Amino acid sequence: MNANLETSESESDVSQLRWSDLPADILDALTDKLAGLWGSTGDAEAFNSLSIDKQQALLLILFRLRQKALWHLVRHLTNLYGEDGVGIEFTPWPGLESTLARRKDFTRRLAKHRDTSGGFYERDRSEAALHFLYADQTPPKWYVHFDLYSPVHSARSAFKHFRLEYFRKVRPNWRVIQQRLKGKASPHE
Repeated sequence: MNANLETSESESDVSQLRWSDLPADILDALTDKLAGLWGSTGDAEAFNSLSIDKQQALLLILFRLRQKALWHLVRHLTNLYGEDGVGIEFTPWPGLESTLARRKDFTRRLAKHRDTSGGFYERDRSEAALHFLYADQTPPKWYVHFDLYSPVHSARSAFKHFRLEYFRKVRPNWRVIQQRLKGKASPHE
């Protein structure tokens, strides 16, 4: 059974966003990445049809990948989630794997799952760490999500990761990830 970490805030304190209300830099970053998602004909239609949790998850992922100078390597989103985990499935531009492999702030250590070809963990965060996974196929299928605790940052965060996320199957929702990212300029402050 999957557990889901929740916060005490109510769902009504965040409203659904509209494409036309997004800042220009966010519109620019999302343009040509959402069209076709769940049968949508364009980016605006796709974004406007997303539930609040998916919109918030997308903005959190966008924020962190832009912070890490990796968003430009996301070609097209094919799925996203904000409850029972926070992440996206996407088709990358060529070079994502080699870029992550060269970077000191990512490691392959412990990043692969049984059903994937490989992966990368963000090294420099103990909480709300990025975890990339990929499956070798055509076209390549990549995923990136937030792990509540990092298994590669420290022994303490590894213990928390394996206890909660691996054994108990706890998956943080977007509110939990948002809280963990606060203090490091988040898009919602």
